[in-house]
Amino acid sequence: MKQTLSYSKSDKHQRQRTTLAEWVTFLLSLAVVALIVGLVLHSWITQSDEPPILQVSDTTEIREVQGQFYVPFTVHNAGGATAESVQVIGEIEQNGQVVETGEQQIDFLSENEKQEGAFIFTRDPRQSNLKVRVGSYKLP
Repeated sequence: MKQTLSYSKSDKHQRQRTTLAEWVTFLLSLAVVALIVGLVLHSWITQSDEPPILQVSDTTEIREVQGQFYVPFTVHNAGGATAESVQVIGEIEQNGQVVETGEQQIDFLSENEKQEGAFIFTRDPRQSNLKVRVGSYKLP
């Protein structure tokens, strides 16, 4: 048996009418998409071409624990671009020669980000010339 469905003109008119909830949902979705597009455009326009500027600040708060000397440091990316694989090198010099070296690897430093770490030496850095510097980095 074959059934046919029939619609009156009023049923067809009701199916085509958009409800208030649908309009509110549409406008909110449109606003969210417009906001995302605006943020992407703003980020793209204001993006600087400045390379990473990496600064190391060592502290004088060297502490000794069981014959090892802990030297804390902070690395700050003051530049515009992100740096990956930042290599921080700590060296103790005596009489013009490097007698002990330490290396740290910081995976990721975005713009204006800071990371902290510490070197562990067997010689007292307060009795020698201590240098802490950035050795290298790569761009993502």
